[in-house]
Amino acid sequence: MPPGDTPLPPHGPDIRPATGFPVVGMVGGGQLARMTQEAALALGVGLRVLAGGPSESAARGGGDIRWGAHDDPVAVAEFARGCDVVTFDHEHVPQPILAALAESGIPVRPGPAALAHAQDKVHMRAAISAAGVPCPAWAVVTSVGDVSRFAEEHGWPVVLKVSRGGYDGRGVWVVADVGQAGQVLASPVSPGVQWLVEQHVPFTRELAAQVARSPSGQVAVYPVVRTVQTDGICTEVVAPCPGLSDDHALAAQQVAVRIAEHLDVVGMLAVELFDTPEGVLVNELAMRPHNSGHWTIEGAVTSQFENHLRAVLDLPLGSPEARAPVTVMVNVLGGEHPDLYAAYRHVMARDPALKVHMYGKDVRPGRKVGHVTVHGHDLAALLARAHHAADYLTGVIDE
Repeated sequence: MPPGDTPLPPHGPDIRPATGFPVVGMVGGGQLARMTQEAALALGVGLRVLAGGPSESAARGGGDIRWGAHDDPVAVAEFARGCDVVTFDHEHVPQPILAALAESGIPVRPGPAALAHAQDKVHMRAAISAAGVPCPAWAVVTSVGDVSRFAEEHGWPVVLKVSRGGYDGRGVWVVADVGQAGQVLASPVSPGVQWLVEQHVPFTRELAAQVARSPSGQVAVYPVVRTVQTDGICTEVVAPCPGLSDDHALAAQQVAVRIAEHLDVVGMLAVELFDTPEGVLVNELAMRPHNSGHWTIEGAVTSQFENHLRAVLDLPLGSPEARAPVTVMVNVLGGEHPDLYAAYRHVMARDPALKVHMYGKDVRPGRKVGHVTVHGHDLAALLARAHHAADYLTGVIDE
């Protein structure tokens, strides 16, 4: 039972799809699982979700929900029984549990070997560097002296990262000198976590390239998007990236396909990149649906959530083609006002063409609680509409 929670009720109903249609098990009950539920309903396949408790996003969405922790081998094994394939809405399931699932004969997609690269940044950097994929200069460090020697070659500032567990800007520090590096390296880390130093890249903008890949090797490549990060959290996505040259867009897509094939990723792969005058450099990987792809629900012929299901089931992939010249997605972050409903009604009335997605999460400052999407032709107007809606929902503005 999760700490502080009341005893969990029995799991949701054992909902079986129509005869002959498979059941996908998704470990993790967050908003990615919640949005995958909608895609599964439309496809007619079953989606069973392993959630930590009734307050998680997908649990509030209903359906076939099982209770348990992603790092509990007994809970995961029991959850997987009766599933035709198991996939994930996060990368935090321990490797021994992934290996046990695979050894039990249940297809795990992406597999343990692929997921290891999304779980550990050192493992990922070593693999893509060996494959000749462009990325910032990097090294494993254990001391301030190691960082200083790296900076002598590549310049200050540098970026320090923990190899495991960081997301949404956590576990990442930009340090300007030896003193700051020493303060960061003094931070406690979990056993098995390494320190990674990387070159600080003077990028033009941040990009994301997404590809769906099936076990049979079919790929579907989405338009390259521009992302905006605020305090390490993605706050805005524009699809396709405005002003991106055809050469850089093609290079980003080719990098994503190359990584998916080299690491044998099955499902959705999101590759976060830096765009520089010299070309694109890989920053991070995610082997699941990703925040940079939420725009695809309304903005693409086939959403990332549907193509993730198609890919892990080895179904023919859907078209990733954009439905409009421009689509803008802006995240809604929790503010000081927990009651979103009145604001939600106002936003809908003010802009009926805008789509609002709420995740059913309790509101906390800085927490992702939803997103808004709008598409059309005029980028400036679309950005203004999407940010106005997100700011109104957050409470930043009241008119």
